[in-house]
This record gives sequence, structure tokens and C-alpha cells, in this order.
Amino acid sequence: MRLTRVTLTVAAGALAPALLLSTPSFAAPVPPPTAVAAASDTGSPYDGMDIHDLRITILRILADPDSGRRVTQEINELLDHGTAEEIRAWLETGHPLAQAEDDLVALTRLLADPDSGKRVIREVNELLDHGTAEEIRAWLETGHRLAQFEDDAVAIARILADPGTSDALRAAASAALDEYTPEALRHFLEVGRYEVDG
Repeated sequence: MRLTRVTLTVAAGALAPALLLSTPSFAAPVPPPTAVAAASDTGSPYDGMDIHDLRITILRILADPDSGRRVTQEINELLDHGTAEEIRAWLETGHPLAQAEDDLVALTRLLADPDSGKRVIREVNELLDHGTAEEIRAWLETGHRLAQFEDDAVAIARILADPGTSDALRAAASAALDEYTPEALRHFLEVGRYEVDG
């Protein structure tokens, strides 16, 4: 799962499709035998579901905006011709593998994004070096937002410190910092500053 940072940065555009088409063994480590044994002892939450309930479950995953290309592709295949047993097996084992692969693609894209700041890049590199599939998923769900928030605050502080910043842009940047939410800072950097200067 380790990839050099130079390779990721230089070849991110080519790497993302390759990751999407790679084998499940690349996506996530195989769970230890004890974890498999524990799961079989407690049973699966999907054991009592019929085909209708199973299809609703994967449709909910499909509707999730965080579902990546591989997850979406595999769900569509199951919706086309998957049996109850195949859907159940995918929910138990296939979904985590597909999600882990999609998450690696998401990290790669963040690393290659010129708008990614220092904290985002540092944390992505740490996850690529030694992060588990669970740690990567947790970071994408919550850690990325916090890291982006910090990087956005630094970017706005630099705008304010620039002597060439116009009074109107300075006022808009200050207003975003006064509101000081991840959404406000991101909106200013993506939209607001261009509206002021435009």
C-alpha cells in the first residue's frame, strides 16, 4: 500500500484510474483470522435480510455522495444480476475492499491537488505511509475537514498579509475569518474572493 510521494505527485492523474481497476488485494489488508472467526461467531447483520432488504441496503450506499467509482460500479453490477447470496457476501467483505480502494484514490487526488495545503499534504502522506483502511476512512470523513480548515485559515491570513490586497478583498477575507467555520473559509477561497476581485 506504500507509494512514494514523488510518484503520487507526478503521476496522480494516471494513477487514479489504475487504482480503480486494481485488484482487491491492493485496496486493503486481509483481515486477520481472529477477526473472521469473531464475525462468524456473532453472525452478520445481513443474514436475516431478504433480497428486497439487501437491494435497499446497497441502494443507500449507492446514494451516498462519498461512494467512489469502484463501489458504484460493483453495486450497479449487483443490482443488474446479483443474487441475495452475492449481495450479502459483497456487503460483508466486498464493500470494505472496494471502499478502501476508492479511499486510496481520494488520497491520491488530494495529494496531487495544487489547492491542498501543508497540513492536508502532511496528513495524507502519513496515511499513505502507514495508515490502515479504517484510519484512512476516518480521516476522509472527519480529519480532512479539520486539516482543510486549518490550511484555509492560513491561506486567508496570507491574503490579508499581502500589501497588494485590495480593501474590498481584505474586507471579504476578514468577514470570512470572523465567521470562522470550515464552510465560510472554503466558500471565500473558492468563490467569494473571485466575486470581490471580479
